[in-house]
Amino acid sequence: MFRRFENLVDPFAEPPAGTPPATLWAYLRTQLVPFRRHLIWMAVVGAVVALIEMGLIFYSGRVVNLITDAEPAAFWAEHGLELTLAALFILFLRPLIMGLNHLLLEQTLAGNMQEQVRWRAHRHLLGQSAGFFQNDFAGRLTNRVMQMGPAVEDSVHMFFDGIWYALTYVAGALIILYGMDWRIALPLGLWLVAYVAYSRNIARRVGAASERWSDARSLVTGRVVDAYTNIESVKLFASSGREEAYVLSAMRRLRLRFQRFLRLMTEMTFVLNVMNGFLIVGVTGAAVLLWTRGAVTVGEVAAAAALTIRLNGMSGWIMWVTIRLFEHAGVIREGLRSIARPQTVVDVPGAPALALSRGTIEFRDVHHHYGRGHGGLSGVNLRIAPGQKVGLVGRSGAGKSSLVNLLLRFRDAEQGQILIDGQDIARVTQESLRRQIGMVTQDSSLLHRSVRANILYGNPDATEDQMIAAARRAEAHDFIQTLQDRHGRTGYDAQVGERGVKLSGGQRQRIAIARVILKDAPILVLDEATSALDSEVEAAIQDTLYGVMEGKTVIAIAHRLSTIARMDRIVVLDNGRVVEDGTHDALLARRGIYAGLWARQSGGFLGMDAAE
Repeated sequence: MFRRFENLVDPFAEPPAGTPPATLWAYLRTQLVPFRRHLIWMAVVGAVVALIEMGLIFYSGRVVNLITDAEPAAFWAEHGLELTLAALFILFLRPLIMGLNHLLLEQTLAGNMQEQVRWRAHRHLLGQSAGFFQNDFAGRLTNRVMQMGPAVEDSVHMFFDGIWYALTYVAGALIILYGMDWRIALPLGLWLVAYVAYSRNIARRVGAASERWSDARSLVTGRVVDAYTNIESVKLFASSGREEAYVLSAMRRLRLRFQRFLRLMTEMTFVLNVMNGFLIVGVTGAAVLLWTRGAVTVGEVAAAAALTIRLNGMSGWIMWVTIRLFEHAGVIREGLRSIARPQTVVDVPGAPALALSRGTIEFRDVHHHYGRGHGGLSGVNLRIAPGQKVGLVGRSGAGKSSLVNLLLRFRDAEQGQILIDGQDIARVTQESLRRQIGMVTQDSSLLHRSVRANILYGNPDATEDQMIAAARRAEAHDFIQTLQDRHGRTGYDAQVGERGVKLSGGQRQRIAIARVILKDAPILVLDEATSALDSEVEAAIQDTLYGVMEGKTVIAIAHRLSTIARMDRIVVLDNGRVVEDGTHDALLARRGIYAGLWARQSGGFLGMDAAE
């Protein structure tokens, strides 16, 4: 039975295409669409539950009247059947209805809504460009994704379990009291008007305070995660004190905003108690006064008092629910700042997969300045023939990384085209493009998984023997055999830690190279691929890489010019433009920028202060 209600909605179904709405109510509507058929049942069953609870109080007043009016000896004979039916209803039918209410709210709604919200948010963020993640804390983004799920789910749950229940209860109470005497219902009606007005006022203030509090909480999370992620740099530069101060300033802000939130809670409690005092005195006092005049019965006085006392307890709960709803609204609005941002690099509708046949790469008048009007690339024209190995050289900021990022579509060029085998990469799917390109970066980070999982990331369908062969070619197999994590897992099963922190830089790089070898993509990009290796291992890896390059179109970025001297061509970038292009010998003979860089190398590395 539980599973039946749990599976009424699939939280991981394909979400609507496009960017999530940036406004609160529009966003909530999109999340409720998969539940729309079940929301009606939640409303109906919830209303029935409220009416039953209110009816029990009303019926208790009737029982008082029956006891007052009947003779004890004849009581069961006159009313036994009615009381038996009432008891059977309370013992059997009431639990079934309330159980159905909780199955819908807990299993169908709560059991699916959280994960649907988180999954959709995570899926949308995964589609963002690399630049999106470079401009924010990973911890803050994670916090927003994780907070959104409970905030949306709890809001919908509390609406049906709190607000809808309370509205039905109060409406029923007004009808019952009006049926007794309109003068008993009048104090409740006046209280309800004042209660709704104050609830709206306090809820709006709480919503604003909650959004600021949530924003401060995300900032603390972001700064804490930033410190933990870069703990080696913190220790290396003896910066624990600075990191403490950096996080402490955010925590002080969080404390201040939380205190302002709590002030509203205290104010609400005081005002609510005052209002409820008038409710109890007004309704009960009116009922007693009317009883003294013979206008109502003892049972009706008892029912009115019980309804009022129940409302007294319920009002605080309703107010808390209302506050929580507006608090969640603040959390959701804060989360939408990240989650509702449109993806800047997207596939065009109906984009085909890249059909790579030869591996020709062509940059046609490519401009990209990161929206600043300067820096990046300016009018780059470059053609790389199939199977050609091209070294990319230039001082820091010359545009080498920009060129590679545009080729991978981490960003889209602001002007111009990039073609692979005559196909504009902006018109094919990103997944198919990147499947055809293998890349090793200077600082290759690994996933916090096993060595095996990291290498197989290049080709999940590879066999164990293929994976080990790739590790051997990358000079990684031997050291992998010596690995052991804190849980006793060894070799290829050992976990590497976040970003591969348990391994040395050279070990991480060799695993990253093994991953690319296993991918066996027809286009290969090497960005300082061997810079983290010692000379002996680098020499072995260089031979391996030259073997891997066979038959592939290669772009290699290097500051150590000796590592690319054997390339078919060397392209020199300066201030975002191609300024020299030719073989190593031809560029030396030209006595231009490349020759100056070669002459001014220190220990084989590119001098950062090289003259033109």
